[in-house]
Amino acid sequence: METAKKKDFVEVKFTGYSNGNIFDSNIEEDLKKIDSKAKPRETIVIVGEGMLVPGFDRELEGKEIGKEYRIKVSAKEGFGERKKELVKTIPLKVFTEQKINPYPGMVLAMDNNLARIITVSGARVMTDFNNPLAGKDLEYKFTIVRIVSDDRERAKALFEFIFKFVPDFEVKGEDVIVKGLKVLEKFVVSFKDKFKELAGKELKFEIVEEKKEEKGSEKKE
Repeated sequence: METAKKKDFVEVKFTGYSNGNIFDSNIEEDLKKIDSKAKPRETIVIVGEGMLVPGFDRELEGKEIGKEYRIKVSAKEGFGERKKELVKTIPLKVFTEQKINPYPGMVLAMDNNLARIITVSGARVMTDFNNPLAGKDLEYKFTIVRIVSDDRERAKALFEFIFKFVPDFEVKGEDVIVKGLKVLEKFVVSFKDKFKELAGKELKFEIVEEKKEEKGSEKKE
């Protein structure tokens, strides 16, 4: 049987459990248990490159394609242990100045991280910046559906992981050419060596000039 090797691009279908409850999945019937309106997403990762939590990532290597596995992942090898220093007291005015009325259990984005409000007392708000799954042991069921060989799929997976979005790009022979405004160029250049290592392609950049809208005067009848 074909097995996944380190640095292989693979498509994975999985469901993650914490205390027996599903917290994430890209398997339709499991995902519906979290959100009935959610649609499963295709997940392509590189084995051994940290695109999943460490304990899950490590388990991919050597697994057979098409076979379902079930594994347990410790908190340390999952989303990490809880850290006391990530529980902070923040002045209430920080929230009210942003027109936010905090309440216990509220989850919001702060400083590029998710934060959960623990208590609101007077002018102080105790806020937890730990990942909600920090300190919890996890379980996963997963199947490696296929090894991905298509150059465009591989490039797209890398862009999603590193850039957090997929830029306009095309594959030409041994080159992957990203097209965009000049401001994007520095990100592309900083990533080109890693891209070559993982995808085996030269990453290049092509500036696309910003289009200026021509304002024409409307003729009045």
